[in-house]
Amino acid sequence: MRNKTLKNRLTAQFYRGNMPMLCLAVFASLVSGTLNLILSWIMQQLIDSASGVPGALSIGLLAKLCGIFVLLCVAASLLQYAAEPRFIRRAMRQYKEFAFEKLMEKSISSFRDEGTAAYLSALTNDASSIEADFLSQQLSVITKAVTFSGALSLMLWYSPLMTAIAVGVTVLPLIASVLTGRQIAAAERRVSDRNRDFTAALGDCLAGFSVVKTFKAEREIFRLFAEKNRALEDEKFGRRRVKILVGMIGSVAGVLAQLGVFLIGAYLALTGRGLTPGIVIAFVNLMNFMIEPVAELPGLLASRKAALGLIGKLADALERNPANTGNTALTRLERGIRLEHVSFGYDGKKEVLHDLSAELEAGKAYAVVGGSGSGKSTLLQLLTAARTDYRGQIFYDETELRTVSPESLYGMISSIQQNVFVFNASIRDNVTMFRSFPQREIDAAIAHAHLGGLIRERGDGYLCGENGAGLSGGEKQRISIARSLVKQSSVLFADEATAALDAQTASLVAGDILDLEGVTRIVVTHTLNEALLRRYDGILVLKNGRIEECGSFDALMEQKGYFHALFTVAQ
Repeated sequence: MRNKTLKNRLTAQFYRGNMPMLCLAVFASLVSGTLNLILSWIMQQLIDSASGVPGALSIGLLAKLCGIFVLLCVAASLLQYAAEPRFIRRAMRQYKEFAFEKLMEKSISSFRDEGTAAYLSALTNDASSIEADFLSQQLSVITKAVTFSGALSLMLWYSPLMTAIAVGVTVLPLIASVLTGRQIAAAERRVSDRNRDFTAALGDCLAGFSVVKTFKAEREIFRLFAEKNRALEDEKFGRRRVKILVGMIGSVAGVLAQLGVFLIGAYLALTGRGLTPGIVIAFVNLMNFMIEPVAELPGLLASRKAALGLIGKLADALERNPANTGNTALTRLERGIRLEHVSFGYDGKKEVLHDLSAELEAGKAYAVVGGSGSGKSTLLQLLTAARTDYRGQIFYDETELRTVSPESLYGMISSIQQNVFVFNASIRDNVTMFRSFPQREIDAAIAHAHLGGLIRERGDGYLCGENGAGLSGGEKQRISIARSLVKQSSVLFADEATAALDAQTASLVAGDILDLEGVTRIVVTHTLNEALLRRYDGILVLKNGRIEECGSFDALMEQKGYFHALFTVAQ
């Protein structure tokens, strides 16, 4: 039910505030369909007038009518030119913006296990199919519906007998189209799935370019790309063949039907059964307006169904992994974070964290250390609510984390990852994340993050390049620190933030984090630097998913336990 509701809301975006343009486009389609019928009548009158049929209009009057007809055609075309593109532009813009807005409402934990390829495909390739097969086609369907009903009425007026014959032969293209048209929806779905796989593979190949080159795996990666590309193009080839087959069968059946009507009409005209040469030609022309909609309707309906299926597919993805439903609002960490008997295992399997209990006071700095696989990063995931399926309790002040609304939590915390994401935008925009802040707050964040030198050298409008290609690792980390400061986060998490930096830069960035005041800092680090470790208010030592030891640097060294061994080996 939720998916159906979201699907309906996605579909409604095409028409929100867009009805005037849709009505104009529909009116243009109605006029266009009516003009097609008038053309058949004008042709009948011209032929009968040239053949000397009694009662036919004069050539002079027909010439005037042709002039008026041409002006009406120009007016209808201009109206369609003005209305249809505007309707489709706004419809697609609102559809994609609404979908992206719903995507941004997901929590980190909701988005964690989802691949980006599904959304990239849905908002690019699938959106193009929806535009072509749903929005554009609905106007075409209106035109065809008008011409079909009008042609049938005009044919009945000309000759009920010939109309009955025409309807009888039209059954042939209808049956042919129905038998083949239903395959289009399935073909569209398969193409969408292959588009998703291709987008994911292409993203991996480009993101891992440096790894590919240094490993000299170009040929193997090319084979991976070619395999996904071939699968996509094969599915598109199959879809194209189905569409051509539907059109071909409809066209052949339509030609046979028209020839049959023409031969029967010619026979009736020659035998004096009340038909004129102009009426026979008009009938053949009107047959187009009957056969074309009948032949194409199953394919159009199948394409429409496929487009609605793509909208439903996006709705499925947006509804998947619903966000944490906590609704308690927090504004700032006042007392601290407390863990009580916290255990966790991925997907409910073997535990990786066992019965963790600890207290972290607000405004202080804590280091989390331990060997590889000891659970350091997993602990940070729990503390940032990236995983909420833990056992035990995690308290922010006196509020259990699972009851905190994601919106307020994200307003209170910031994270610095090993690989900081930087937009291809200015330094200023990357610090403020495109939001507005008072200049004094921006200047203060830049100063505390030690970004002043970079800005003096390049200016705050310097474009950082794709994912910060124009910046060093240390500069990107300082941008990340400035981000947390400008939004005035009260808790800062850093997960191996200096792992990819050289020793000197790593020491400077770690010092920048420790220099911050009034912020609770929890830093996962593998670098056991004595000068830095002494500055932490506490050190949590993890071993095999348990808190083995906890205390200041001097206290842990005096115990000569696990931390002492780790530190000694690292020197």
